[in-house]
Amino acid sequence: MVQAAFIINPFSAGGNYQGFIKKLETLWENPLIYISDSIQGTARFIEETKETVQVYVAVGGDGTISTVARHLVHTDKVLAIFPAGSGNGFSNETNFTTDLKSLLSRIQEFKTHRMDTFTVNGRLSINVSGVGFDGSVVRRFERTERGFINYIKVALKTFFVYRPVRIEFLDSKYSDCNGKYLMLNLANTRQFGNHAYIAPHANSTDGLVDVVLVKKFPTFYSALFTYRMFTRTLRQDKYVRYLSVSKIRFKVNSSKWHIDGEYQSIKSPVEVEVQPKSLRVLS
Repeated sequence: MVQAAFIINPFSAGGNYQGFIKKLETLWENPLIYISDSIQGTARFIEETKETVQVYVAVGGDGTISTVARHLVHTDKVLAIFPAGSGNGFSNETNFTTDLKSLLSRIQEFKTHRMDTFTVNGRLSINVSGVGFDGSVVRRFERTERGFINYIKVALKTFFVYRPVRIEFLDSKYSDCNGKYLMLNLANTRQFGNHAYIAPHANSTDGLVDVVLVKKFPTFYSALFTYRMFTRTLRQDKYVRYLSVSKIRFKVNSSKWHIDGEYQSIKSPVEVEVQPKSLRVLS
């Protein structure tokens, strides 16, 4: 039998994790469950169980998944997911759903594949990270209740007052991209979450990360921009430019980042580097 451990973020899904545990206990004999009390606690749990556990199931949103993944990269341990976040971008991209029976069957089948990750000044990202507008939105969103509607409200309020960031690339071949932007995103997969596709052609197994440069657009254009995100047609947008790179360095006059949807302060200069096939994921 495949040995699996379930790492639960008790604050995800409104804190309603007891129902998940009860159902899990009826479907999996003596499940190994860890209810995370901190990032450090999760690290200790993985370190203490890595000799016997083959699959680590992250129960939470993209931030929880990223926290678990940082201890599994460059190892033979396998990441699996039970999505319980507000956006679930990475879960959507890797075909994990809230069907617990299906997840447990996949664990027993134990088919896996490897995918890329990337680092931002040494900090791991598995999905989408960015600086500028969305970094500020995430910072403000942390002070409100979770949920897609609240995220939209915060984003709208921020948009009206936000000043673009200045980006300067340190490689001369990208000098024509220097300038002011609403935001810069780094996409390993295609979407932020909630099926909002910021990089519709991103591929998590090609050894590249998509750099998405978004110019600030007029307020009246917001509806069309949003429509294009949700219909995977943003690549056609005149306010967006894409670069596909394995490594890139730049300066930015803001330290407000989000890494996989979690706010972090990161100072310039910034170095981004892809870690090819570094994470083993349940298929």
